[in-house]
Amino acid sequence: MTVDKGLWILGYGSLIYKPPPHFTHRIPAIIHGFERRFWQSSIDHRGLPEAPGRVVTLISYEDIVARDDFKKDFHLYESQDPTTISRNDLTTVGVVYYIPSDHAADVREYLDIREQNGYTSHEVDVHLEVSPSQEAELRDSLKHLDIHEPSGRRVLRTSVYIGTVDNEAFIGPEDIKDTAGVIATSHGPSGSNYKYLKLLCDSLDEMVKDGSMKATDNYLKKLLDEVHREL
Repeated sequence: MTVDKGLWILGYGSLIYKPPPHFTHRIPAIIHGFERRFWQSSIDHRGLPEAPGRVVTLISYEDIVARDDFKKDFHLYESQDPTTISRNDLTTVGVVYYIPSDHAADVREYLDIREQNGYTSHEVDVHLEVSPSQEAELRDSLKHLDIHEPSGRRVLRTSVYIGTVDNEAFIGPEDIKDTAGVIATSHGPSGSNYKYLKLLCDSLDEMVKDGSMKATDNYLKKLLDEVHREL
């Protein structure tokens, strides 16, 4: 089965539990060179213009090592010094979806609207955690991909929406208790900010439980604990 002419989309936030329409394949993936943070404000989904909520974005290794406040935040949740590790040592768990070519344009338009509050489309490499059944089903599409020798994972170039550090909705480093306070009280057209966080955490926990992934997100775990103290 060949599926290499459609659209691959990476999800690391709400796309993990609320996938795009028309996808035919969903594969767990590891994103290298980024950390996930609730540093993007939301006025169209989980908050309002007068009371913005918080949603996730990806912070690049290059941005982390370039700013002292980013490095300080990194130290709070990871044991390593970001300046002593390589870009590829930073890992974030997500999923990639395949959209067949006959739906690719419609799904791209849908995502451009869904992710419009400060997000822009980028291309990144991800390492796929392919199950044996997916390996067999997608053999023709996966065989041309490079293999990351240390891990044995196939490397896929995929589209992803990121709220970069210079976008108008970017909050930047924020004390996790302040972030938790916003999430505990914010609501928007898509529902409560707390539900966004809880569904994301539950989805990632499920990926660990079913063996899809082994990594946990220390930042998200701490943030959820803080929000529960606010509720």
